[in-house]
Amino acid sequence: MPYAIRLHQNGGPEVLSWEAVDLPAPAPGEATVRHHAVGLNFIDVYHRTGLYPVTLPSGIGMEGAGVVEAVGEGVSELKVGDRVAYAGGPLGAYAEVRNIPAHRLLKLPDAISFETGAAMMLQGLTAAYLLRKTYRVQAGDAVLIQAAAGGVGLIACQWARALGATVIGTVGSPAKAELAKAHGCHHVINYSTENFAQRVREITNGEGVAVVYDGVGKDTFTGSLDSLRPMGMMVSFGNASGPVPPLDLIVLSQKGSLFVTRPTLMNYTAKREDLVALGSELFDVVVSGQVRIEVNQTYALKDAAQAHRDLEARKTTGSTILLP
Repeated sequence: MPYAIRLHQNGGPEVLSWEAVDLPAPAPGEATVRHHAVGLNFIDVYHRTGLYPVTLPSGIGMEGAGVVEAVGEGVSELKVGDRVAYAGGPLGAYAEVRNIPAHRLLKLPDAISFETGAAMMLQGLTAAYLLRKTYRVQAGDAVLIQAAAGGVGLIACQWARALGATVIGTVGSPAKAELAKAHGCHHVINYSTENFAQRVREITNGEGVAVVYDGVGKDTFTGSLDSLRPMGMMVSFGNASGPVPPLDLIVLSQKGSLFVTRPTLMNYTAKREDLVALGSELFDVVVSGQVRIEVNQTYALKDAAQAHRDLEARKTTGSTILLP
């Protein structure tokens, strides 16, 4: 029997259980994928703790790469032996092998390894919809990327620079500042020692940025609003520091008729054609070398609890993968 990480109750990393699981043949519309690598993401922590409630018991994990071992009835876009990668769909990526709806799978180009594929899909597709859909970054825009040394941040910084934007990134340490600079940031602000909104104004000659991409949440939200130019876009896409408190909408007019959105990858990739289009853009920038995906941490899949501890302690940078 294959093994998987299962979640029977919400709580700390210790609730992640490595256990044998039954795997039936793929149902109609499904494919069986044997993972070569699995991605680690902060949303996994939200599912584990219950911040994002899931029906228990449950699998966990949203991202993986591997090979199709079987396809169910009605599956025509994939065949046995195809290299695939995915992000989203039903939870359960922390597994040696799993069944998943075939329409969530993208064929992985031969030029991209399984390890890179597993490391890039959730963070890369997130960066793709943020930069190409939620606010379409144009050459000449000034953009602020919070947590620039994180997984989404390192991808978004490189991509935004390739699009011709002036990229400002925030980090929490000198080491992360160097990492952000090496991945496309023109200007890096250490928000543990500097007032980042004030520094953004200085960098932009008082104007502010066109868009803020903020996956940090509570700790940076107000400063992010204060970093925007009039009619700028505040994109709050994560809660690493905790949920953003309720917002009085009059604040948006007082700060310059601002826009605020709280998007999710699931909405932007709900339609197969949107998923394929975003995936194509992501694969293109990676294969071209404009965006480098660096796996900075690797753990055995059975050691997922330790990976969660390190992620929550902010000991990780860039992308992390789990190996079955």
